[in-house]
Amino acid sequence: MRRAVCPGSFDPPTNGHLDVIGRASALFDEIVVAVLVNKNKKSLFTVEERMAMLREIVAPYSNVRVDSFHGLLVDYCRDNDIRAIVKGLRVVSDFEYELQMAQMNQRLSGVDTLFMSTSPDYSFVSSSLVKEVATYGGDVAHLLPESVHRHLLERIAERS
Repeated sequence: MRRAVCPGSFDPPTNGHLDVIGRASALFDEIVVAVLVNKNKKSLFTVEERMAMLREIVAPYSNVRVDSFHGLLVDYCRDNDIRAIVKGLRVVSDFEYELQMAQMNQRLSGVDTLFMSTSPDYSFVSSSLVKEVATYGGDVAHLLPESVHRHLLERIAERS
């Protein structure tokens, strides 16, 4: 089985994430969307909330499942018989960082990283930017799946 992982924090998952996941699902038998557990990072949503949102938005893809991990991604790959990592690239600075990470991961484990360019519609979208704009009342509905947008507005209202 050709299996790949799409890792990230997904806080929150955006249409850009969904674009890469959907396109990757056409290339592999199984895609695992793996949410990074990082207790040192202050997230807007819990890991469980992010996983629930992801499960909802990837439901149309029968070969995509959602999981979480902590520690090294290559250890997760080894433990789950995953031979490839799929990463979306938005801008040149993403490539510079991700290339180093890909080379380290390949050296540590033999797991290869495949880079997928994001759709031009989402090349400027990041979870951090979406949260910031939404916090100040900006309209980000077109950048998020509908259910994620609803959760984001509810969370912002709770914190106000």
